[in-house]
Amino acid sequence: MAIELNRDSYGVEVLESREPVLVDFWGPQCEPCLALEPVVERIEKEYAGKLKVTKVNASMNRMLCANLRVLGLPTFILYNGGVEVIRLAGEKITENELIDAIKRAVTS
Repeated sequence: MAIELNRDSYGVEVLESREPVLVDFWGPQCEPCLALEPVVERIEKEYAGKLKVTKVNASMNRMLCANLRVLGLPTFILYNGGVEVIRLAGEKITENELIDAIKRAVTS
């Protein structure tokens, strides 16, 4: 199960992580977010031990989203060594785009 983040846990779970981290910014009313949820769950299983999968409920963490310049949903940010390496945003994100981004982040 993906780790639910908030402003208090973001630094430790993401910025201080030794493994690559996928942060899924989503909302309970966001249809594209909900459509990609099974993909995120599959990614979490497939990359277990190589990638930490986390989620941020944007509606409950507005200040964190504003600080990270998350302007729309869904947004996926991949971190490696605490540094943002890839950002995907918008309702037209495809499963293939997300998987390709993860492959690049995990192998870099």
